[in-house]
Amino acid sequence: MSFSNQISNSEIFHALHSEEDLDQLMEKIGDKKYVLLGEASHGTHEYYTWRAQISKKLIEEKGFSFIAVEGDWPDCFAINKWIKGKTEGEISEVLHEFKRWPTWMWANWEIAAFATWLKAHNDHLPYAEKVGFYGLDVYSLWESMEIIVNYLEKEDPETADLAKNALTCFEPYKAKDSYGSIFERSKPGCKEEVVKLLKQVRERAHQYDNEPEADLNAEINSLVMANAEKYYTAMADLGEKTWNIRDRHMMETLNSLINYHGKDKKVIVWEHNTHIGDARATDMRHSGLFNIGQLVREEKGVEDTFLLGFGSYEGSVIAGSRWGAPMRRMMVPEGIPGSFENEMHEFTKEDSLFFFDEPKAQEIFSERIGHRAIGVVYHPERESGNYVPSHMPKRYDGFIFIDKTTALHPLKLEPEGALTPETYPFGI
Repeated sequence: MSFSNQISNSEIFHALHSEEDLDQLMEKIGDKKYVLLGEASHGTHEYYTWRAQISKKLIEEKGFSFIAVEGDWPDCFAINKWIKGKTEGEISEVLHEFKRWPTWMWANWEIAAFATWLKAHNDHLPYAEKVGFYGLDVYSLWESMEIIVNYLEKEDPETADLAKNALTCFEPYKAKDSYGSIFERSKPGCKEEVVKLLKQVRERAHQYDNEPEADLNAEINSLVMANAEKYYTAMADLGEKTWNIRDRHMMETLNSLINYHGKDKKVIVWEHNTHIGDARATDMRHSGLFNIGQLVREEKGVEDTFLLGFGSYEGSVIAGSRWGAPMRRMMVPEGIPGSFENEMHEFTKEDSLFFFDEPKAQEIFSERIGHRAIGVVYHPERESGNYVPSHMPKRYDGFIFIDKTTALHPLKLEPEGALTPETYPFGI
């Protein structure tokens, strides 16, 4: 496939150099309530900064209420409390609490800058109108267990007993075992304990009003415990797809946030392209896999959802050579011939924004094409394996192409505690 000689530069591509160049994106989004912003890696400066700039405009111009990200609930809730003025200190202190590998994914200066803007935006607003920042992921099992036990001991001793029973199930394996083996050999009845806990917390959540959003915090930490059981049991016995369990958890968490804030509220989601780009437009569907982009379209409606992908031709990225390895700056090679990234470079050679609903774009991008995805584990020398065959107009509504990217700026943290193993397909 080659479309570089089929269209003029002005037909579908819009130069992207400043905030003003995002106005066309705002027009395309219109009154949609669910805007999902992707990234082609978890370690690229431009993806973070453009997502932040887009989010600012969505918040200021269209009244979006919160941002939900591909991060652990407890860590992101600490950011949420800071930007809403409930904790003191500097944002760098909050981000230093992100200690699970890959630490750089959220503990970076780009997030620090955006969180600082959010705090300034929120400072003059009533608490109920402050923009939130929440994590959707399922990995924070131990942290969520400890938070829920400590909180319920003060607020709901009866339910706290359920939480302690659930914690006791897994505690013997905390120090010595990986997540993958915890549920394989945990005590009988653990699943029943965490499900009973989740049910009781949800029934009593309205009583937890000791501090703002305490009920929400209790519910989501309990949800993490329940779905972590499913996720790591599946990993241990090679049962149900762990990818599907994880993305279903993220969708369930997103729905809990929507229900909590009100179904009329508008939501921004930050996740990797592999999560927000509709899985049905890739080979994932042939393996029975779905993702949050597909689920949002199905549950909330295509007409109310906007999926924005990101990608680049070459540059640098922060990643690790294996799970748990020290982070390092790696060079991203030029997009391989015939790939979406290579075709984009051949045509534009500049940063661009474009939309797949435009008739010419539908025509030009009608064929499936390899589209690069870089995970937290990355091997540039195996570049051909990093491409996902995709039908781009079905996968995204719009796309931001950065011709040459630069690496993210981490806070230089070392990971602590148990490491979470890689998940299909790129450790994303």
